[in-house]
Amino acid sequence: MKELLIKKGEILQRSGELNTKVYHVKSGLLRSYSIDKNGKENIFMFAPESWVIADNCNPESPADLFIDALEDSKIIVLQKDLERERQNVVAFTKRLNALQKRVLMLISTNAIERYEFFVQTYPDIAQRVPQRMIASYIGVNPETLSAAKSKHLQKK
Repeated sequence: MKELLIKKGEILQRSGELNTKVYHVKSGLLRSYSIDKNGKENIFMFAPESWVIADNCNPESPADLFIDALEDSKIIVLQKDLERERQNVVAFTKRLNALQKRVLMLISTNAIERYEFFVQTYPDIAQRVPQRMIASYIGVNPETLSAAKSKHLQKK
């Protein structure tokens, strides 16, 4: 386990890499994402303070995701250790819960509900990331996000 200070824009993991790590965010903001065959980024997850972010659980498999810093961040870098993950049930459960809710949200909700899910899941980062990243995360284009945000504000 080691603590690192990383700069905004620094890539911690690239798709295809082996022996990936687990990153615990002490301060700052990380994200994981894929890049499709057309070069479009598809955001999988954000990791603000006290969140854990990683790729697939098998350390011998190539990573599917990129992980980078959206802000200057202080992180703890851990080796992948399934036994430790089992012992750290709170962080692991939080990550699994967020991912399960996200999958269900993507297959069963409209753009307004997706935006509301984002705000509920990540209440402190809506102003910290570009709108195009929020749109990518909820699976809509930026114009649809803008309309959803307007309707969300009208509901309040």
